[in-house]
Amino acid sequence: MVLNRRIPTLLTRHPSVLDVCLVGSRAEVRADERSDWDFLIKTSDFGAVAKALPELLAPLECLAQQWDPLSPHWVWMLMLRGPVKVDLVLAGRSHPPQLPWVPSATSLEAIDMHFWGWILWIDSKARADSALHKTELVKLFEHILAPLGVEAIPRTGTDAVALYLTARAEAEARFGLEVPRRLQAEVAPVLGQA
Repeated sequence: MVLNRRIPTLLTRHPSVLDVCLVGSRAEVRADERSDWDFLIKTSDFGAVAKALPELLAPLECLAQQWDPLSPHWVWMLMLRGPVKVDLVLAGRSHPPQLPWVPSATSLEAIDMHFWGWILWIDSKARADSALHKTELVKLFEHILAPLGVEAIPRTGTDAVALYLTARAEAEARFGLEVPRRLQAEVAPVLGQA
């Protein structure tokens, strides 16, 4: 899957998509095999394109898609098999970061999507930037783990996964549901959590 060609081809089918360009570490040829893919999308109709994203991206058979609740920009996050994380940044609009998640029967699957995409991204940065790694683990704690009842900030990605799995199981029991395990099945083995 050559995403630097496939994603622009899929998105430019929409008449309001003016341009799609690869940005970030992959565009700057400093990425490794675990780096995410970042694309900047310029539109003539933000609302129409935002609404159409799931349908436009359907051929990718995404494991998960959702807006990034913490980005200062409107970022549509995708998780693909591999696992591969993709961020689509819609240019020209700022996005107010949201408050930490509030676990509920209706939010638990979205929380799960956010956790696995975020921990994969944190893990990819851990080798290159230990300060960023620590900062992101604190943010992960504040926005996902603490709302689920975790009391300690994880020191490593491995700790974060273990804490999350326990807290998620408790939330599933509390709400009487089970979130799909497709993201865990893709991401956990890459993190050494098989």
